[in-house]
Amino acid sequence: MNSILLKNGYIVDSKNDIEGTFDILIENGFITKIGEKNVVADMVVDCTGLVIIPGIFDMHVHFREPGQTHKEDIISGAAAAAAGGVTGVLCMPNTSPIVDSPDTLKHITTRAKKAKIRVYSACALTVGLKGEQLCDYKALRAAGAVAATDDGRPVENPLMMYKAMKAAHEAGLTVISHCEDLNLTNSGIMNEGKISAQLGVKGVTRASENTATAREIYIAKAYNLPIHIAHVSTKEAAELIKLNKDSHGWVGESAIGGSPISSETAPHYFTLTECLLLKRDADYRMAPPLREQADVNAIIAAIKAKAIDCIVTDHAPHTKEEKQDFENAPNGVNGLETSLAVTLTSLYHPGHITLKELVNLMCVNPRKRLGIPGGGLTVGDVADITIFEPNEEWTVEPEKFHSKSSNSCFKGMKLKGRVKYTIVGGNVIYVDGQVN
Repeated sequence: MNSILLKNGYIVDSKNDIEGTFDILIENGFITKIGEKNVVADMVVDCTGLVIIPGIFDMHVHFREPGQTHKEDIISGAAAAAAGGVTGVLCMPNTSPIVDSPDTLKHITTRAKKAKIRVYSACALTVGLKGEQLCDYKALRAAGAVAATDDGRPVENPLMMYKAMKAAHEAGLTVISHCEDLNLTNSGIMNEGKISAQLGVKGVTRASENTATAREIYIAKAYNLPIHIAHVSTKEAAELIKLNKDSHGWVGESAIGGSPISSETAPHYFTLTECLLLKRDADYRMAPPLREQADVNAIIAAIKAKAIDCIVTDHAPHTKEEKQDFENAPNGVNGLETSLAVTLTSLYHPGHITLKELVNLMCVNPRKRLGIPGGGLTVGDVADITIFEPNEEWTVEPEKFHSKSSNSCFKGMKLKGRVKYTIVGGNVIYVDGQVN
């Protein structure tokens, strides 16, 4: 099939400042016509009542390949992404082996060619994620890496972090920081506070994230080096990012417009709180942990103020067996198949953001930050497209996920907004519950 006509859909394209009801013609993987009448196509999709946006790009996922493919692999992760309207992802490098060599990276890029979505990879910042030796960034960039991070753990030595930021930036890689002070984390498993005390388990002080965030910001400012702050969860970290952007006129532009600082958060941080941990269910454990209502409010405020640039999932699948032991289970939640719906439910429908702002957060900014193409719906753009019904209500049933794992912190939650079609390169890869 060479041509598809998306008819009567409500198009939202913030990159090209387009919003309204138009027809879109896709031919041979690209958008060739918008708004023209009497167009003939091999396939016609009636999009009446549906919203059409550029394909979502999630710049923070864990597909577990190589090494832990019993939890997820590139193919199953891509299917989960398609079901969530996600047309492209950036995979983190904390696999087994670590993505710190071109050979490991080549395995991922080769496998990615078989995926239904666009799969990019980050490489490690330091060899083995040990924080002791820089990777060969130029070789890794040549092998296909677009970012560098030791996600899953921080680079503990600030001088080493500076050297890594400088060398990786010079090699053309976006540097992403997992902001955590391991000494302050001190083996805690949830937010430190009344709930952790009530449960009698060791908590993680918010100072762990806050001090590490401050360190990265001030290194970036001192040396004029860009940094992307991963999974922001505390009010102090969000306010610190905003303060530094405000003082330099960077809010609304971020590193995407030239400043050293950009950041991301995940749907669980602007929706859920630590109170869920009272269930002693490890599906509500992730790193950084769920925080308090004041933090949820602050994350929403930072998104509204454009201090936080991107919404990601930190999709981290684990098996049911691994998640059975509340205190000893690994951190991480499954998020690709719920991210758009949770964002619509928690941010768009309450009026915190517009659809254009949602598109910036989930489609445009992640691509800009990584320097990869896409994010628009104008003539000549590649046809990576997400189509959803903004008002359809549904209940999250993780056992129906396309992922290999079902460790969702949104299980049983009623959401408003549901993906109907996902298109990548002009190919319809998902239709209302079915990955093609």
